[in-house]
Amino acid sequence: MKKKVLILGGGLSKEREISLKSAKAVFKSIKKKYNAEIFDPSKDIFHKILSFKPDVVFNALHGRFGEDGFIQTILENLKVKYTHSGVLASMKAMDKEVSKNIFLQNKILTPKFLKIKSQFNHAEFKKIKKKLKFPVVIKPLNEGSSLGVYICNIKNFLKSLRKLQDYKEVLVEQYIPGREIQAAILGNKKLGAIELKPKRKFYDYQAKYNSKANTSHIIPVNISKKNYNTLMTIALKAHKVIKCRGVTRSDFKFYKNKFYLLEINTQPGLTNLSLVPEIAQYNGMSFDTLIDWMIKDASKKR
Repeated sequence: MKKKVLILGGGLSKEREISLKSAKAVFKSIKKKYNAEIFDPSKDIFHKILSFKPDVVFNALHGRFGEDGFIQTILENLKVKYTHSGVLASMKAMDKEVSKNIFLQNKILTPKFLKIKSQFNHAEFKKIKKKLKFPVVIKPLNEGSSLGVYICNIKNFLKSLRKLQDYKEVLVEQYIPGREIQAAILGNKKLGAIELKPKRKFYDYQAKYNSKANTSHIIPVNISKKNYNTLMTIALKAHKVIKCRGVTRSDFKFYKNKFYLLEINTQPGLTNLSLVPEIAQYNGMSFDTLIDWMIKDASKKR
């Protein structure tokens, strides 16, 4: 008898469309091997799980409510096996201030930062100029897929900040130039890395998910073996100190021979343009094998 897998896709976040694409890709991969179904948890998830009785819930949600500990809490309460990271790791990774403080406590280099209110405050502006210096990056504390991320100089800072008025607080980060490199971890295994050369200003939402953005994906990454090993060691360390499970993708800037960890993603995309499947494929792991590994890795207390 085939195992039942309930794939969660869609949800309530601004990344809903990408989540649906990830869910469809997972369904296509497993539909012959498993009794699989896609379910949008913006509806009644309790009733669905109790009626479908899945052996495993595959969490293909992205963004708020899907990778911030919210859905994980529901799945823990329903005592059902699920994929990816658990409640606390998801909460910590999604909150950029919390995760960056954990990185610093564990001697992982990350750009300097300040948390400020999204309503303009002159005293905070002076603090940014003094501590971080311009240009800076501003971003919401808890969004994914580079949503609401702006690179600002002193002239357009206020204009960019106004675009984030829906958020009570935002993160202001020292801008690090250099190369954009991302590294994937699978369980406790160093899966591999990829470099991105976006045609846009940086690897934003459009660069990630719009094929017309023509972002160059470079694999293998053209760095020394020593630097590659350093990169993967930092990615695995970040995965462990946040206490992640399953798959994670860590986003780095490589500048002046140093790796700066920007953030760790506990629910990386699984679309045709997503990086983790591409890294896996390059390292001899097909998409089907990757998804099957994630299903077999699922557990209750994560």
